[in-house]
Amino acid sequence: MLKLHYNLEKVSMGLVAAIIVAASIGGIVEIAPLFTIDETVDVPDDLRPHTPLELAGREIYIREGCYACHSQMVRSLADELDRYGPYSLASESAYDHPMLWGSKRTGPDLARLGGKYSDDWHVQHLIDPRSVVPASIMPAYPWMTRSLDTKLLGDSLATLARVGVPYNAPMISEAAADAQAQSRPDSDGADGVLERYGNNVAVRAFDGDPSRLTEMDALVAYLQSLGTLTEAPYEILAEGDQ
Repeated sequence: MLKLHYNLEKVSMGLVAAIIVAASIGGIVEIAPLFTIDETVDVPDDLRPHTPLELAGREIYIREGCYACHSQMVRSLADELDRYGPYSLASESAYDHPMLWGSKRTGPDLARLGGKYSDDWHVQHLIDPRSVVPASIMPAYPWMTRSLDTKLLGDSLATLARVGVPYNAPMISEAAADAQAQSRPDSDGADGVLERYGNNVAVRAFDGDPSRLTEMDALVAYLQSLGTLTEAPYEILAEGDQ
């Protein structure tokens, strides 16, 4: 075997061909199961897609590299269940492109973060992390107070709809308006957000200022949505306790 490998190294094109074959086998093993994802992952009946504002926050979360220090995957270990809540289900991420499970935990897991802290806490934590968590090593994000650009939200929803996320035509056409309305509970469009995305959607001024829409609104809205898009994990945990 070693002699074959040695001889192959002396023939550059042969070595290249062998590398391509080996990489192709590995790729097929990883990619092929994805073609049966619809058969192996049952999407919960109550799973809702992110609102445009939450989706914008998710893009900011990815843009700022938050996923590099925070996982969104609770494992089925006793200590993790005690700290974070029900273990993560693949079906929870059925509408996530890309999914953000991960395993890196420089900071805590965020899969069940929604509702754990107030909006004010999140705002202060993002602007000055050590003012609320003295031992934190998280960098500050003071620029989140700038205005949110909503021009491409409709296109983002339309793209996700093409890969199976259940955004319909009204959701796509009203994406920018819905992002504004979700941060303005007293606006005329607030009821439209609830009508399109369900009554469990949070409609409020996430950064405390309903007069303007900011990146802080979007990011806090996204963080507050984590773990709230379906009740499936909590139902499974409750069944296990019986």
